[in-house]
Parts: sequence; C-alpha cells; structure tokens
Amino acid sequence: MRWKLQPKPDADKVQHLQQALGVDTFVATLLVQRGIETFEAAKDFFRPQLSHLHDPYLMKDMEKAVARIEEAIANGEHILVYGDYDVDGTTAVSLMSSYLLSIYPAVATYIPDRYNEGYGVSYQGIDFAYDNEVTLIVALDCGIKAVEKVAYAKEKGIDFVICDHHRPGATVPDAVAVLDPKQEDCNYPYDELCGCGVGFKLIQALAANREQTITDLIPYLDLVATAIAADIVPITGENRVLCYYGLKVINSQPRVGIKALIGELKKKELTVTDVVFIIAPRINAAGRMEHGQHAVNLLTETDEAQATFFAKDIEEYNANRRSLDEQITQEALAQIQDLKEENNSTSVVYDESWHKGVIGIVASRLTETYFRPTLVFTKSGEKLAASARSVPGFDVYNALEACADCIEQFGGHKYAAGLTLLPEQYDVFKAKFEAVVKETIDTKLLTPEITIDEVIPLEAINAKFYRIIKQFAPFGPGNMTPVFMTEQVTDTGWGKKVGETGDHLRFVLDAPLPGERKNLTGIGFGLGDKYELITHKKPFAIAYTIDENEWQGTVSLQLRVKDLR
Repeated sequence: MRWKLQPKPDADKVQHLQQALGVDTFVATLLVQRGIETFEAAKDFFRPQLSHLHDPYLMKDMEKAVARIEEAIANGEHILVYGDYDVDGTTAVSLMSSYLLSIYPAVATYIPDRYNEGYGVSYQGIDFAYDNEVTLIVALDCGIKAVEKVAYAKEKGIDFVICDHHRPGATVPDAVAVLDPKQEDCNYPYDELCGCGVGFKLIQALAANREQTITDLIPYLDLVATAIAADIVPITGENRVLCYYGLKVINSQPRVGIKALIGELKKKELTVTDVVFIIAPRINAAGRMEHGQHAVNLLTETDEAQATFFAKDIEEYNANRRSLDEQITQEALAQIQDLKEENNSTSVVYDESWHKGVIGIVASRLTETYFRPTLVFTKSGEKLAASARSVPGFDVYNALEACADCIEQFGGHKYAAGLTLLPEQYDVFKAKFEAVVKETIDTKLLTPEITIDEVIPLEAINAKFYRIIKQFAPFGPGNMTPVFMTEQVTDTGWGKKVGETGDHLRFVLDAPLPGERKNLTGIGFGLGDKYELITHKKPFAIAYTIDENEWQGTVSLQLRVKDLR
C-alpha cells in the first residue's frame, strides 16, 4: 500500500480555528482540511440543520414537475412511480409513492425486471402504463438517457417527469420536466444528490404547495439516508444534512420495513457503515435474486406482521445472493489467473452462466483483489451484460465512452457503470478497454493507497478527542473517517496473530495517559502476515482509525490499524 499524507493546511487558519473553537491543534487541522475554517462553518458541520437544505425550486424544471403532478391529481389521472431495481431506485420509488398516496389514491409503482427489461425505463414498463390507463410516469434514478422511450410514451399519451442524478447524454429526453442537478444548465447549488435525494426535493416542493414544512417530511428520511449510503455519493453539503437526520430516524423511529430488516441487531446505534453492509445488501438482494418490487413492498408496508413476513423472504434472497457471489468470485479469480492477466491494467472476465444479479458485487471483489478497473460479463438474452467498477482516482465512465463504438449501451458513474454489447464485440471491446486504460491511467493508481489525514502522538488519543472525532459523522465519500499515522511505536510483547487461521494481527502499545490508561490495543484485520515487523520491540509505524471496543461490559478506545510498516 502507498501511504499518502494530506498536505498540511495553512497554519494561521488552523490557529485561528483552534482559538475560535477551543479545541486542540489536531482537531482544528482535521476541520481545516475539510474546508471548515470559521466558527460558523464548524457550527454548521457539527450541528447540521434541516434549515440548511436548499429551496427545491432552485432546481431546473421543478415548477413544471410540480404543476404536472398537481394537474394529474386535479384531473383524477393515474400516476405510475417508476424506478430502478437497486437500493437508490427502490427507496426512491418507495419514497415518492408513499408520499403521493398520502395525498392522492390513484398511484401505482413499477420496477423493471433486471433480466427481462434491464436497467432504466423500458418499453415494457411504458406498455404496462398504457394498458393501465396511466397518463403520467414519475421516473426516479433513471430516465436521463431514455430519449426514445420518452418519445414512445408521448405517442401513447403518457407524460414523463424525470428525477435522475446520472450524467445526461448529448440529448435530454422530451419530458414535461427533467430534474437532474448534473444538467449543465441547472443552477441548483448541490449536484451530488442520489436519485432518491432528487425525489426528496420533488416531494419537498410538493409539500410546500400544501403548506407542509420540512418537519412533516422527516419520516421519509430513513429512505433517503439508506440511498445516500448505498449509492456511495459524497456525504457533504445537502447529502450530509439528509443523511444525518435520516440516521436519526433509522435509530429512533424507522419505518416498519427497515425495522424488520434490522431485526434483532445487537447494536446501540446504526452508522452509515451498518446501512451499507446490513440494510443495503438486503434491499439490493430482492432485485438481484427475484424482483425489485419485493423491496418496494417491504419499504412501503405499514403492518408489522406483514413487514416481518416480507423481510424473511428478502433475508432468504440475500443468503442465496451471498452464496452465488462467493462461488462466482472464486471462478472469476481463477479465470484471471488462467489467462495470466495479473499484469494487465484491467480485469475483464466473462462466463455465460454467471448470475446477472451478482456480477456487480463480483466486480467489486475483483477490484479489491487486483486493484484494477474491472468488468464482469455474463449472457443476457442475445447480448452480453457487464458491471464495471473502478479504483479511486480513475473515471471508468470516461474509459467506456472511449470504447463506445464497441458497446451497444452504457451508463453510470465515475466508479461504477453498466453496459451491454453483442457477443461478437467482446474480444474487440476487451482489447480496446485495456488499451484505453493503459494509456490514460496513472500507474500509481493501480496500487492501493491510504490517505493519512494527520500524524499524531499516541498521547493525543483520549476520551475527549474521540468524542469530538465521532461528531464528524456521518462519514463517507468527501468526509471519510479520519486516518492517523503514528511512527516509532513498539509492541509491549503481547502482540500476536489472531483469527482461526492467523490472518489478523493484535498488539498492545505502551501509551499511558494520566488517570486514563496504561496502553492502547491495535487490531489489524488481514495484517497477520506482518507479524514479524512488530516482534522483539522493533519500532514500526501504523496507519489507523480510532474506534471503541466493548469487552465484558467495559468500553475502551482501540486502534483499527489499516496498515503498518
């Protein structure tokens, strides 16, 4: 791993903030690194307020979107809420449909089938709307590239309101309203919302029309926080406010569907990490293994017994997903080794039998192993479908754009995308993708990097310091958990390999604090092979985050070690 130390911020700014807040230099440095330089900015950071949310009408086409929905309600039209089958899409559909149903009864939901229809707006979905006398479709987390589909719907007398957050193509669909802060001519102050976040801005605007306040919309924020965490959008600005309050809802009064998913989890307080690893995979499993509508049914259910029943089904889908994911990952790793492509700048693998629902997860696993932009292909009807994942710092969407002549269809983000191509294009595409990445990637990006925020002595770590660091949460892209480095530490002699096969490393560092503790424990998952570095009182350096360890009712600070050398 490469260790990259963040540049030291301006010393005068740090000192000014330190004095203004009455904190130590280490805390002030972390804040200035995050762009927080004044007392007021720190107050907003540590105490996010719903009043910090932007006026939804600043978003391009918001007035048109609200007017068309109000017209549909006034005329008694049938409205269809349509969204993608992943977490962002299903939470967005649950959010929008449950809000609209609270004010108007003729609202239905539609999630496309991952296998029969694929990603985004489908002709099948539009035909379903037409057959059911729907005259308005509100599309969430998709639609920004559905130019032909929206035109097809128009011919059938169906209007579209699009709420998306993906990058627009050269042409924007001819919809009644297109809400997407990534449009170049949209001046909305924050363009990193997820699809569910854009949907929330629409219900915020609709609510304002009904003299409802933001407080009335708080119960919907558990869905928004789940989408923000799962879609890996930056937890900055407006997303941070939405996520902060959404986590409060998840931890105090979640909707019955989320409550059923959490079940008997023995944890005092769920964090973004818990949402990413506990709630999100289960919601995703519905669309991966069966159908995304199962997730919407769970997330919109109001009866506890029924929600528990739905959650059991989803738990089963998730168990099946996990088993397939492990099997296909092993097969894909073997394929890379057999092809002797470990030295490539990319990993591109294909097997027609692989389950389309888990290839995205497998792509993530391969990226973790080989640290390369990765594509995992499988057969999908007459075509091949792939999930793409990238490494930090490399835009895989741009790389796919450079290979557009070999691709039928693609879409996504900087670090995650999806595409389809014809079987005869596969070899040409694979060679071109490798060539494009090799030519454009900075080779240092092919080695995992740890970004270290600050070098601190172990003596700086105490209960007060940790309490302040905890208030930096919610953590995520744009506001990651602070990573510290301490040099010249030595193990007291208690260091050992732990875990069934000795994969992990645990050691005890001498770091006394008056009246607080005699030493600090470090735990390094997957670092068992570095045991020799800590033996015989040899000094070493550690890169780590700080967390709490609870053992037999006693809570103590510990270091979660990311690497040592």
